[in-house]
Amino acid sequence: MENKLTKRTWLNIIVFSFMGGIAWNLENIYFNTFLYDSIYEGVSNSKLAEWGIMAPSTAVSRMVALSAITAVVTTFIMGTLSEKMKKRKVFISFGYIIWGVITAAFGFISKGNIASLFGLSDEANILLYTIWAVIIMDMVMTFMGSTSNDSAFNAWTTDVTNPVVRPKVETVLLFVGLVAMLAVMGVGSLCQGKVISYQVFFLGLGLIVSLSGVFGLVALKDPEIKGEKTNSNYWSDLFYGFRPSVVKENSKLYLVLAAICIYNIAIQVFFPYLFVYLGSVIVPGAVFDVKTIIVAVLAVAGLAAGVILLLKASGKDKVAAYIVTIVLLIAGLAVLSTSTNIIVVLIGIAPTLIGYVVLQIQLNAAVRDHIPEDKVGLFQGIRMIFFVLIPMVVGPWLGDIAIRSSNFTIIEYGEPKAVPSTSMFFYASIVALLIFVPLFLLSKKEPGSDKNKSKFIVAIIVSVAVIIILTLVKDFIPAGAVVTPTDVTPTDVIETTAALVQ
Repeated sequence: MENKLTKRTWLNIIVFSFMGGIAWNLENIYFNTFLYDSIYEGVSNSKLAEWGIMAPSTAVSRMVALSAITAVVTTFIMGTLSEKMKKRKVFISFGYIIWGVITAAFGFISKGNIASLFGLSDEANILLYTIWAVIIMDMVMTFMGSTSNDSAFNAWTTDVTNPVVRPKVETVLLFVGLVAMLAVMGVGSLCQGKVISYQVFFLGLGLIVSLSGVFGLVALKDPEIKGEKTNSNYWSDLFYGFRPSVVKENSKLYLVLAAICIYNIAIQVFFPYLFVYLGSVIVPGAVFDVKTIIVAVLAVAGLAAGVILLLKASGKDKVAAYIVTIVLLIAGLAVLSTSTNIIVVLIGIAPTLIGYVVLQIQLNAAVRDHIPEDKVGLFQGIRMIFFVLIPMVVGPWLGDIAIRSSNFTIIEYGEPKAVPSTSMFFYASIVALLIFVPLFLLSKKEPGSDKNKSKFIVAIIVSVAVIIILTLVKDFIPAGAVVTPTDVTPTDVIETTAALVQ
């Protein structure tokens, strides 16, 4: 395989990663705000308690978890099917078309429409049915997204690349994904500001995603996939990645998957609630004075410089680059856990985003490098267990615990309403510490493992020290204008988690 991709290949990578990013970010960010802002609008905590209906954070946690389960089951089934057929184009193109149609259908979900559809008049039942309508439709949307994007497009990208070009491709994929997220956020902010309706939002972006599928019918070509069509048993292939012999033979792959699983759990502790947190807690109380603007500019500059430097370092010393990236992620999360003050938030965002961006690039490239080239489709389901299923079940669950234990509230319609809190970042920083474990085990399989051992020990000590120090000094850090964080210590985490689980 050549080490240079054609313009047509790059165009398809950019178009389908961007459109996939539009759909996934719409789901991962604005279905959550849609629940908070529209479905739960005007419903106080006291009403929810009286009716016995789940809190918004619990609804988000369940929606994310069920979506993750759907994504993984779908990827196993459709990834294996595409591998047996040695076809990707049909799954990508028609999948994106239907994916967009289902996304657009969310524009018609409202309490009024659900009440009319099911003949409901009781306010509590209307709310409950509408919540579950959103959750079930989210699962349907996830089925199509996982078929077209997670299964087919992901495998297609691996098929058309090799280890030499993959770091560049992963960088492009990530930055295109970030641009897609910013685009969705730009339009989505109009929804949260009530400039446009959620119906217009979902219909418009859904149409764009469908059009990209039509584009794929013309522009996409199936790559030459290594290996021929086989007569192997479909069900045997479906569970190929679970075989002990396969795990042993691909031990480096499974260690990388374990690392990215823990990384994604840490991200999912706060990400499903992040934009509700920013919109309800940070932005209403933010004071954008000259000092704030200066800090914001420095944060953006630091982000860009950090990403560039770490990506360059990755080519020289992967272990050192991994370690620095993880430490930055943990430090940033620890800073964000201390205060809702806008300047503190901006200071914490830079290292958090550097860690988020660079670690994702590093680990995604490593996963592609270690997947056997003739069995790419057979590993997509296993990949989804570590990328999606475990993180999106465990992460939001921990985030829900963090939010409910802190009991942050804002006043809406004269009633207190629970909102996400800074403690979710504290929980995330603790989880992120565990990323060191599989990467240390992976480093032992590489040359110079003794030298790497001392690097990991120093990094862990530094990370733990940062968390402890910031926890101790958080009372001395200026609080935000909207809410004051509840004090959360490591002991509180253990006690509260145990209590809520019981």
